[in-house]
Amino acid sequence: METIVPALLIALAAAGLAWWLCRLLRPLMLRYALARPNARSSHRIPTPQGGGIAVLAGAFLALGLAPLLAPLPAGATHALLLVMAAASLLAFVGAWDDIRPLPAGLRLVLQAFCVALVVFYAAPEVRLLPEALPLWAERGLVLLAGVWFVNLVNFMDGIDWITVAGIVPLCAALVLLSLYGGLDLASGLLAAALLGGLIGFAPLNRPVARLFLGDVGSLPIGLLTAYLLYRLAGTGALAAALILPLYHVMDSTITLFRRLARGEKVWQAHRTHFYQQATDNGLSVGEVVAQVALLNLALAALAAFTVVIPALLAQLAGLAAALVLVGLLLRRFARRRPA
Repeated sequence: METIVPALLIALAAAGLAWWLCRLLRPLMLRYALARPNARSSHRIPTPQGGGIAVLAGAFLALGLAPLLAPLPAGATHALLLVMAAASLLAFVGAWDDIRPLPAGLRLVLQAFCVALVVFYAAPEVRLLPEALPLWAERGLVLLAGVWFVNLVNFMDGIDWITVAGIVPLCAALVLLSLYGGLDLASGLLAAALLGGLIGFAPLNRPVARLFLGDVGSLPIGLLTAYLLYRLAGTGALAAALILPLYHVMDSTITLFRRLARGEKVWQAHRTHFYQQATDNGLSVGEVVAQVALLNLALAALAAFTVVIPALLAQLAGLAAALVLVGLLLRRFARRRPA
């Protein structure tokens, strides 16, 4: 519990810095990074993108307070610096792609490099299933999962506030787990910084948004979130790490397989995610993100349940309940409503 003050101060500092940077950078984004509506867009007027720069900068600058507030072991500091470097590199890739789209293959290679940097060098001691898989097989699966997670956070950032509704409850849950010893201190402070950065961005992204994250934000946010969940899973809380991002994972993964089955080019933009179907079927953006946020709060509670009660039966019950809740919301989003 002694970490609550550092986590709170870092979150508040990140929120204030991100909000200020969003306001400062928005005129620049209006000139150089304007997202214009097209047939697949959810917005109707040209809107600047690039708010992710403010989120990351605010989070990382606030995280610089950590050595003053809660001195970290040298190994934890080294890991944080590596993760921040990988996220910054991915942000650069996203910024380039926002302004001048990169080939899909090159994007994937660069994403894989950043994920590998995190998996192999920032968290080399983490093992998830040491008794079931050899190290090389586990690391290979983690690498694939990390690349997919980076992309799915990007894919899911398609309407106002959807990333805020998905990642803010997740980060808040990770901060709380770190306060009670369920996650290491450095990861808890990183989660607090990301939480604050997204809260600072939220006022400018609320419907109707005046600023978008852009790939410069969604890609590194996906990497940071994947790293935090990997750390959580490495403590033995694998069920909790699966439950927390379950809505984003199920929406994007089911959509991907449906598009593959139809022979579509899955790297191209589209409007077939469940949250996009919900807006097409009559729900407002506010209604969609409110329901996603409420679901994620319920998922956070289920994740905490599996951490508090680590018995196998509790883990399976928590996962089953989470799958049911997410499935019900996806079904609701896909259901057509009377005109």
